[in-house]
Amino acid sequence: MHVPSPAERFLEDFHQRRPGTTSTAFAHLRSEQHESSYAALAATLPDSSASLSVLDLACGNGYLLALLEQLYPQRLQLVGVDISQAELDEARTRLPGSACLLKERAQALSIGTASVDVVVSHLALMLMDDIELVLSEIRRVLRKDGKVAIVVGRGFLLGAVGDAYLQVFRQVAQQDALAHLPMGDPRMRTEEGWRGLFSSDFDQVTVQNIDVSWQPDFAELWQSLSATYDVDRLTPAARGQLQERFKSAIDHLPHADGTFVTGWGLRLIQAHPRPC
Repeated sequence: MHVPSPAERFLEDFHQRRPGTTSTAFAHLRSEQHESSYAALAATLPDSSASLSVLDLACGNGYLLALLEQLYPQRLQLVGVDISQAELDEARTRLPGSACLLKERAQALSIGTASVDVVVSHLALMLMDDIELVLSEIRRVLRKDGKVAIVVGRGFLLGAVGDAYLQVFRQVAQQDALAHLPMGDPRMRTEEGWRGLFSSDFDQVTVQNIDVSWQPDFAELWQSLSATYDVDRLTPAARGQLQERFKSAIDHLPHADGTFVTGWGLRLIQAHPRPC
């Protein structure tokens, strides 16, 4: 029987309490080429009229699957996997009844071997335990001519806003005695690490850096940051201190309209299964 790690227990609890957090934060943020990082993933589907089976790993509230259904109506067999029942409950309300939603781990999928055409995932794989096992499961369920496309994190808040935030957060977290909670394999922090992880089971690996831009005022900025994993783990008093100190640290940065220029650094990774 699987015993969840501390990180996995936290992630399941967080998304039970805050379903839809990821899509709320990212669905409206544009990159140079796409309406959102979700749209960047949607654009990786094969340009064909053939019916496709698409698996979304850590599908959350179903935002990406719903977008795919909108873009490719009646062409896709949708499958979503997540460890949070609250996320899956929200996904069920926005997806067609034919969509299959499974509460299970990406490391131990119940999905049949060679039964999926495309595996997608948005801002999830870099948080997962046993990433080599996750990638092995992706390879197992993919058909020989299938593909995988994932968006993962590359950098936190971009620019001076991000630099100021990280400096203040580290100070507050230390004062709050926030325990270290490692999430994901350190190799997933670099392009070279990702290429190495994919090299065992995949070919034609491409890694594309994507920046999604964001110009919030402070209220929008703080609302989004307060829903991040590390801030959620702070005590209420520490969260209040973080908000106050962060606001003071960036008081000199807003435009005349009160907005800040920042964004998030992401990676889009695509690959095809290596022939057995």
